[in-house]
Amino acid sequence: MDITGKLPVKLSHDPIGLALLGAIAIHALLILGVSFDVQRENPPPPERTLDITLVTPPPKPQEIEKPDFLAQASQQGGGEQVQKKRPSSPLGNPQALKKPRPAPELQRAGAARPEPQKRPQVITQKRSETRQAVRPPTPKVEATPKPALSQLLASTQQEIDRLTAEIDRRHRAASTRQKRKAINASTQEYKYAAYLEAWRKKVERVGNLNYPDEAKRKKLYGTLLLHVAVRADGSIEQIRLVKPSGHKVLDDAAIRIVRLAAPYAPFPPNIREEVDVLDITRTWQFRNGNRLFSSN
Repeated sequence: MDITGKLPVKLSHDPIGLALLGAIAIHALLILGVSFDVQRENPPPPERTLDITLVTPPPKPQEIEKPDFLAQASQQGGGEQVQKKRPSSPLGNPQALKKPRPAPELQRAGAARPEPQKRPQVITQKRSETRQAVRPPTPKVEATPKPALSQLLASTQQEIDRLTAEIDRRHRAASTRQKRKAINASTQEYKYAAYLEAWRKKVERVGNLNYPDEAKRKKLYGTLLLHVAVRADGSIEQIRLVKPSGHKVLDDAAIRIVRLAAPYAPFPPNIREEVDVLDITRTWQFRNGNRLFSSN
């Protein structure tokens, strides 16, 4: 121990320790001196900016003490005329325009004003209660010429064709289970024409044997149109008077004769395969000589 009472410090001259201290100091300097810059894939959005635009106000126009004329806008420095002249534009100051003066006729005292036009008065009178009955002139009736037989037959055939087509259309639309076929005297298919001819002959034979006695006594003659629906077995489904003859005795006799002739021959196989009901439309004539005939 020395005089102060402290233990003497011995300096170590160990080379390993000195090298260790030096390495620690160098590493500390490197660690503290190196910085890391981390870049992100998506940079942060920029901060909001504020754009400021400075607008210089237009200079205040110089006031004119004694203007030449009053206008809507200042026109200082405009124009090429030397002398003062009021502009003729209608857009000028309305107060600067001269006010129109009234006509001298209206300025006169006691001038008469134009009177309004009077509306015409409508005078109505009651009609007399008693009127004389005016008889209309009697029209002249001219005798219409009688049509020829050929015209009657042509119109009858057209009526038969139209009714046949109408019956065929109605039955096709209304019948969902039965197959129907409308035929008449103008049918050309052999299988239907042959059956229609046999059916006509049977009705004519029965009708001539059962000609109505009342028609014989009164000598009634006429033509009528019948529609007869015949089933596949030859029975009658319906009889309808399409166009009467004008004599009820003949109309009833024609329907009775068609019923007396039933049942008719069944449909042949070639017809039965296609239809279930035949709608036959024929014209029947009660002729002079007490004969029943089916015309075309």
